[in-house]
Amino acid sequence: MASSLTLSFESMESEFENFVIHGHRGCRGLLPENTIQAFRKALELGVDFLELDVVVSKDKKVVVSHEPYFNPIFSTKPDGKPVLSVKETNIYELNYKEIRSYDVGLRGHSGFPDQNKVASFKPLLSDVIDLISAFRLSFSSKSFGLNIELKSLPFEYNVSQPEPFEFVSLVLKELHLIDSKVDVVLQSFDVNVLKILHWQRQSSLYFDISFLVEPEDDNEIDSNLEKLGFKPDIWSPNFSVLSKTKVDYLHQKGIKVIPWTVNEISDMSQMLNLGCDGIITDYPDRAIAYIQK
Repeated sequence: MASSLTLSFESMESEFENFVIHGHRGCRGLLPENTIQAFRKALELGVDFLELDVVVSKDKKVVVSHEPYFNPIFSTKPDGKPVLSVKETNIYELNYKEIRSYDVGLRGHSGFPDQNKVASFKPLLSDVIDLISAFRLSFSSKSFGLNIELKSLPFEYNVSQPEPFEFVSLVLKELHLIDSKVDVVLQSFDVNVLKILHWQRQSSLYFDISFLVEPEDDNEIDSNLEKLGFKPDIWSPNFSVLSKTKVDYLHQKGIKVIPWTVNEISDMSQMLNLGCDGIITDYPDRAIAYIQK
């Protein structure tokens, strides 16, 4: 008969096995965010999902970028001078050829001192899909997923982004190129985008929908579900607002819980203890080592 210690260990192993790791913007703690280098490294480390953000260019390309502009913290203009202000660029007013001429890695990120400084550019979503496809050919036994945030704010419609319906349509068009064995999650803070995704999912390719929630917003679950009008597959709040009661309540509703952005081992341990289904982290190397994937 197995001892209680053995049973406890086996239970923990099972919990870890189902706990998924999303590499935030690839692996922002290690390499420039939302770049091919960061995504490749995250896949090599063994993440379950690449988490990334997308915006839209003037020529209607789906560009991987956290902001609809070049972040002055780490961006460099084509002439080699640093970008000094968010007001200098609006990606929605630039063709992708222009966007690709900016560097987003050589200066590094002051918030991530261990980040390796390498020449990088903002790739297209199609470039990341190509990377995933290449990895699937080399590692057919390993499953990879994409968690794509549509960066959308209602007051930015037709200013730094298209209207939600067009935005969603452009992203879904790219996803028709992806291997059917690659799991896809589409997430947003914008309820309008999520509603369109829910509607499109009925007649399009399948994907999971994740509801992102800012910590300063209303984090009451039922009021947000009422605002959304349907049950998302994943609830993705800032990890700081979670409790065991909230996680259990979401699980009772059949909703997975994957918080962001969990970087410290102590916080990873807390999220496991709360019963979360995974985490989004800038340091997938730490997370993978911690849960011994």
